[in-house]
Amino acid sequence: MSFGFLQEKSNSSLSIRKTTTNFIAVLIYVDDVIITSDTLTAINQVKQFLRTTFPIKDLGKLKYFLSIEVARSKTDIVLCQRKYALDILTDSGFSGAKPVSFLMESTLKLSAYDISPTMSDPTSYCHLIGRLLYLTITRPDLSYVIQTLSQFMSNPHTTHLQAAKKVLHYLKATLGQDLLLKADSTFHLKAYSDSDWGGCVDTRRSVTGYLVFLRDSLIS
Repeated sequence: MSFGFLQEKSNSSLSIRKTTTNFIAVLIYVDDVIITSDTLTAINQVKQFLRTTFPIKDLGKLKYFLSIEVARSKTDIVLCQRKYALDILTDSGFSGAKPVSFLMESTLKLSAYDISPTMSDPTSYCHLIGRLLYLTITRPDLSYVIQTLSQFMSNPHTTHLQAAKKVLHYLKATLGQDLLLKADSTFHLKAYSDSDWGGCVDTRRSVTGYLVFLRDSLIS
């Protein structure tokens, strides 16, 4: 704060400083810090300020942060969680699983009142869904299915577990999928949405899906 940063109300880990000449953002997670700006001079100024206040180690350009792998070129930034996905498959015993090309059958309707047996110990299901939720940061193709499966974490049935295992088979087939952020498109915000009437079998309410693009990059 003493260096002119303002902490974001919606995310206390993010602080931003705007001036007439540049924009700087600092993201802090425990003892890891990401600094980004539209000028290299501003980044160096922040790093120098941090050095006078805390003992820090400069790791250079961002390559890996909280299981997210970062690769860049002059025009693009690619975010990937391939190693994280591999760890999920290995820990779940699915490293040798048969890959499949789809996440869920289009006719499958999951319900909290499923007639299949309930899991005697839902811990493993909850742990798996929790890890998969974090994977949706760079894998928006998983979002709908994982959000659906997360609704049954308090009382999962074997049908829900089977659907979660299908996600692991799909994950095995799509390990190299990543999120591309392009820098050379015009600045605009686009959103698309769709819904099905009465799609939820438990509440009879509509299920809505959406996509949000910043420039030509999918962000949500």
